[in-house]
Amino acid sequence: MLFSFLFRLLYKTALFLGFLLVLLLVGLRLFFPSMVFHPTATVRSTPQDLQLEYEDVTFQSDGLALHGWYIPAYRARATVLFLHGSGGNIGNRMGHIRILHDLGLSVFIFDYRGYGRSGGTASVKGVGKDARAAWDWLVKEKGTSPSDIVLLGRSFGGALALELTRSVQPGALILESTFASPFGFMRLDFLTPLMRFAVGDIWNPLEAAKRLTVPTLCIHSPDDGVVPFREGQKLYNAIRGEKTFVQIRGGHNEGFAQSRSTYTAALENFLTDHFGRH
Repeated sequence: MLFSFLFRLLYKTALFLGFLLVLLLVGLRLFFPSMVFHPTATVRSTPQDLQLEYEDVTFQSDGLALHGWYIPAYRARATVLFLHGSGGNIGNRMGHIRILHDLGLSVFIFDYRGYGRSGGTASVKGVGKDARAAWDWLVKEKGTSPSDIVLLGRSFGGALALELTRSVQPGALILESTFASPFGFMRLDFLTPLMRFAVGDIWNPLEAAKRLTVPTLCIHSPDDGVVPFREGQKLYNAIRGEKTFVQIRGGHNEGFAQSRSTYTAALENFLTDHFGRH
């Protein structure tokens, strides 16, 4: 009698826990995009605010119209394809545009679907297609040689940049404040197994890093409160090819500005080594 009661109790408990687990997995799958993407629609600044000439660009990705800017530099030594992070839009990247342009780089920066003036809604697979469409525009429409392209990814954009290197070969790669795992930046390590099961390895930056064959500069700050410093170290350690790691100070979004001299010097040295002086 007691055994039968305990068996029924355990059975019902297992069913209840199983039901809760299914709800959790479904919830994680449904809400994962909202945990990652934080777009804004209004573009409040443009390169004109920096007194820079630029081209307003519209190109197609998966049937959607995407918006970006092409900012040419006089006698540019290379062209940056800038993949921004998961928040805001390209109007929030004036600081980076200024630094990159001053270093003698033409800059192509664009908004993923659902961001700024780009159409559609952000999705994990969709933004990957957008990154490839931006690469194709730069190569096919502007006639830029892949060897003259510096792929620069910030935070979430770094994971996209790594994914893009599986199918394209830029002249160099810069990873700024980038995570090694799509779940590592959430600081919820105990949920990682469930997250992987629920949404799969949508990106695998660590595995992509192991396959890199292009010169790579990694930049990260131990003060980063969004993407832990250890994530950047993991990525750097996984890279088997030519690589450089530069530590800056400051928060996730402020580090490049707070450590401007260190940040700019790191970029200048890296660019000079691989593209010559400007």
